[in-house]
Amino acid sequence: MAKSEHSERKVVIPGEVIFKGEDYLPGEGTEKRGDEIVAIKYGLAEESNGLVKVISLSGVYQPRRGNVVIGKVENLTFYGWVIDIDSPEGAFLPLQEVPGFVSKDGLAEIMDIGDMVAAKIIGIGGRGIDLTIKLRGLGKIEDGLIIKINSNKVPRVIGKEGSMINLIKEESGCNVTVGQNGLIWIKGNKIEDELLVKKAIMFITEKSFTSGLTEEVKEWFEGEKGK
Repeated sequence: MAKSEHSERKVVIPGEVIFKGEDYLPGEGTEKRGDEIVAIKYGLAEESNGLVKVISLSGVYQPRRGNVVIGKVENLTFYGWVIDIDSPEGAFLPLQEVPGFVSKDGLAEIMDIGDMVAAKIIGIGGRGIDLTIKLRGLGKIEDGLIIKINSNKVPRVIGKEGSMINLIKEESGCNVTVGQNGLIWIKGNKIEDELLVKKAIMFITEKSFTSGLTEEVKEWFEGEKGK
């Protein structure tokens, strides 16, 4: 792999030498041994401006502050909602992180057990993960389609600077909210459009090793629409 602004990704295994030479810095999933950058986990090696990192292809979602996630209401407490976001730690949506006034007796009217919600992580601490739905595009999910993918494939679905997700939205006319925890909310005018997005996302996750994937997805949409 030659140093570039952004090089082609390749699959690496722990212990594999990704780069040799003093020009490279170890990023996430790698470490420096002498003048070599070595993978310390299985995944896709990527180099950008001299920084080398390995993107996981399997494993559990690791919550980070600022992540948008999609979860299910598990419980109601006096102070807010307990949300399952498919991570080892529990998540909590406090009353004050919901737009407008909510009385402590009226929680179920806003969201009840089993409801799905799009939220943003605003804090991670000893007592777990805190969420908000005060931002545009977040809140209870009333309609549309929710699908689940491996959370490590999320960067591929979003693409570099949002290139892939923007392509999906343009081609389908659907609104797509990608949760970093691997749950994706698809909302279109027609169920056919939503199912087309689901199919496209499944195509992307199956081909997540491929380079030049955005072009391939463009061609895939042309093929689907030509049917």
